Amino acid sequence: MKTIYFAGGCFWGTQKFFDQFDGVLETKTGYANGKTQNPTYEEVCSGSGHAETVKVVYDERQITLTSLLRYYFMVIDPTSVNRQGNDIGIQYRTGIYYEEECAPKEIGEVMEEEHKKYNRPLAVEVLPLHSFYPAEEYHQKYLDKNPQGYCHIEPGAFEIGK
Repeated sequence: MKTIYFAGGCFWGTQKFFDQFDGVLETKTGYANGKTQNPTYEEVCSGSGHAETVKVVYDERQITLTSLLRYYFMVIDPTSVNRQGNDIGIQYRTGIYYEEECAPKEIGEVMEEEHKKYNRPLAVEVLPLHSFYPAEEYHQKYLDKNPQGYCHIEPGAFEIGK
């Protein structure tokens, strides 16, 4: 099993999006790479520097990191700084955070592919994971519990893996 972390704006939709794919074994919403330990949602919204992030645990025999990265770019605006959809703030920045030493090479290859699609620089952070704190329980699988909840991801994107 391998793990990768995606910050793609509001983590509710990002989690629901990745949950649909065969080979994704677990997802968890949380807060990554901020300044404080164990932040609350309120602290994250008040400038703790954390990004709303989804931890994705996957079986690389069923789905590759490259596939996950390509899916990720389908549901974000990679040129937008600290914003996705109506969500604005540093906690909504885009980022790919990794733990494994071999990940930057694969991530870099996909970033290069994506960059060719735009006339502006990509605003997606690519960094080692420094910290990840699970979000409060009410944020876990939020859109499954609240199907009418706000999401910047188009509803059809939740059907790609079916």
